[in-house]
Amino acid sequence: MAGTDYGKIASQIIEVVGRDNIISATHCATRLRLIVKDKDKIDEKKIEKIPLVKGTFFNAGQYQIILGTGIVNKVYAEMESMGLKTLSKQEQDEIIKKQQKGVKRMMRTLGDIFIPIIPVIAATGLFLGLKGCIFNDNVLGLFGASTDMIPAYIVTLVNVLTETAFSFLPAIICWSAFKVFGGTPVIGIVLGLMLVSPILPNAYSVADPNSGVEAVMAFGAIPIVGCQGSVLTAILTALIGANLEKKLRKVMPNALDLIMTPFVVMLVTFLIVILGIGPVMHVIELGLVDIVEKLVHLPLGIGGFIIGATYPLLVITGLHHTYTMIETSLLANTGFNPVITLCAMYGFANVGTCLAFFVKSKKESVRQTSIGAMLSQLFGISEPVLFGIQLRYNLRPLIIMLCTSGLGAAILSLLNIQSNSYGLAVLPSYLMYIYEGRQLLWYFVVSVFSVVFCFVMTCMFGIPKEVLVPDEDESTEEVPEIEEHAQEGSKETFFLASPVNGEVIPLEQVDDPVFSQKVLGDGFAVLPKDGVVKAPVDGVIEVAYETGHAVGISTRTGAEVLIHIGINTVEMNGDGFQMMVKEGQEVKKGDVLVQADLEQIRKAGKDTAVIVLLTSGEKAKMLGDSGKVLAAKEWICEGIAE
Repeated sequence: MAGTDYGKIASQIIEVVGRDNIISATHCATRLRLIVKDKDKIDEKKIEKIPLVKGTFFNAGQYQIILGTGIVNKVYAEMESMGLKTLSKQEQDEIIKKQQKGVKRMMRTLGDIFIPIIPVIAATGLFLGLKGCIFNDNVLGLFGASTDMIPAYIVTLVNVLTETAFSFLPAIICWSAFKVFGGTPVIGIVLGLMLVSPILPNAYSVADPNSGVEAVMAFGAIPIVGCQGSVLTAILTALIGANLEKKLRKVMPNALDLIMTPFVVMLVTFLIVILGIGPVMHVIELGLVDIVEKLVHLPLGIGGFIIGATYPLLVITGLHHTYTMIETSLLANTGFNPVITLCAMYGFANVGTCLAFFVKSKKESVRQTSIGAMLSQLFGISEPVLFGIQLRYNLRPLIIMLCTSGLGAAILSLLNIQSNSYGLAVLPSYLMYIYEGRQLLWYFVVSVFSVVFCFVMTCMFGIPKEVLVPDEDESTEEVPEIEEHAQEGSKETFFLASPVNGEVIPLEQVDDPVFSQKVLGDGFAVLPKDGVVKAPVDGVIEVAYETGHAVGISTRTGAEVLIHIGINTVEMNGDGFQMMVKEGQEVKKGDVLVQADLEQIRKAGKDTAVIVLLTSGEKAKMLGDSGKVLAAKEWICEGIAE
């Protein structure tokens, strides 16, 4: 884009947003990210009229302006030269956390605490489901066996698999919460283990009058018991411990800090919790669990309808992390989770919405979006449906989906269906009910009903007229054979190789609306099998981000290709990425660009999909089963090149 005045674009953005309104600026591979005092003062229509601006949205405390690779860094540099306050991504995240108050801040904190432990709880739920299925006389009877024939050592091993996570749940939560609150995680996990130490009387045994176990009395008046299953106690323990640690680190002499700080933190925090907070919080938590259970079992399925119909709105607003804490408490104290069962119906309703738009729409772009969003939703990723369809078309599809979700949830609450885990959605969610045949059967029946009902109602009342009109200039000609009409390196077309080994998926299936809706350009994505990211085409490195999460290449024909590794991986600040090239360097197809640690990306809670975007205007279209990738101003073949 020779001749582009990036300084003018930067000035226009500052003028419209307001210099005094901008607290700080940073950027990722494609977006300018601003923290602003008042987003309502921004005229978004004026912003979107600025040259090179492809769209805007507000998310996670940031006003994000989509500019594209190779552009955003130049605009950012101009803003920096104009004296605008610029920060690193990590510094800006800290500001966002401090800015958020009340409910939003609490929701963000709960999400940060529970997201890392969801896979462990979900896996334990699967172990429980398999145990309930296998250790069942009816099932074993089909093979002429019974539970009495199962060896004791197998029973022991299975019990270890199914009971460990919940037995030490406070320790797991305390570890994660200590990280979130800025403390040392190993101190958190030790404190959590103290809360459930076998030396202390077990909280559940003390609560059972037939167990013969009594609390140890301190000072003749304060009962001392373990904190088994207490989620709130674990969170408060981490909050107290982490804050005490941070204060001690500031005043403790360096020679004593290594040993004395953990000593004081563990001693003081443990005594405060075990002698005061623990017993009180456990009573409060059991009360909350009782309230939720009563809501779920309100007559006529009213409670189920309320939960099922409102949960999608919580997902849209980011407030749904509250439910994770409630579900964890339910599982720890009752062994079952009826809440996720009711919330799950919206995912099936979304599938019905996607099918309706795919069947009824005459626009090829809408059909592609629908099928891509549906495939994502089948495995629990709902944002492409919510933002790409539900909120995009006059809200009628959203209202139908909410009603369907509520209706399905109401039926399930009447049938008393409940899972034994959480963290699994739509297709994988059936695994949470295999512990009992009746539970699995009714969950399956109601989920299919939700898909069909939402599909029919959306077809009848939710399809907007605008998608019933065919795309203009839609070509009906057959795509020419690659070998006859394309030469690598020509001005019209060029071949691309897959940047990583893995499975190619349509861009619509990527769990990010900026990519899936092709705001930055057409392309494809790859689900990687390894982290060796290679150049998909010959060219020159135009952008090589220090964070290692994205690389931009310009080809000799003038095309611009962006390789983006993972989603929101800029937030990792380079952890897990090793950039192997530098700006201005010439590369050949197959040269290694980045070494990425996929496991570290997953541990950070990020999607590992590698996205390839053609930011200079090339289009995307499948060309049979050639197994190659061909880019052109008219089309591109998606596939893995040799």
